[in-house]
Amino acid sequence: MKDEALVEEWLKRAHSNLERAKAGKISDEILFEDLCFDCQQAVEKSIKAFLVHRNIEFDKIHSISKLLKQIEDAGITVPEEIKETSELTVYAVDTRYPGDYDPVTEPEYRLALTMAEKVIKWAEEKIAQIKRNAKNENAG
Repeated sequence: MKDEALVEEWLKRAHSNLERAKAGKISDEILFEDLCFDCQQAVEKSIKAFLVHRNIEFDKIHSISKLLKQIEDAGITVPEEIKETSELTVYAVDTRYPGDYDPVTEPEYRLALTMAEKVIKWAEEKIAQIKRNAKNENAG
């Protein structure tokens, strides 16, 4: 295991992005695109927390599918519902800047929020499980 403080910092940042996303459209000036960016960031940072915990090096990328592939390449199974969150990568770049895309809708935002919550929960549970297993191995 790597620096636990760094793992916790990644998770803290993931939760910060999630909380901003959960605040929702508290003003007409807030765009669903920006809320979905926070959902994507929450997913990305929680996956990176897991990678740090497992001592798996990663590039500074936003691609959720590439980050999840690194987990799988290390022999760790990633559930299908977690893999599906790769579609949030579009919010990391494409919708962050004005351009040629359809506006993000409220249902798309709600789905992104649900996905972000699932990934954070999954990452935290996997980290806790690995810690428990390591503790049990050291005790026995």
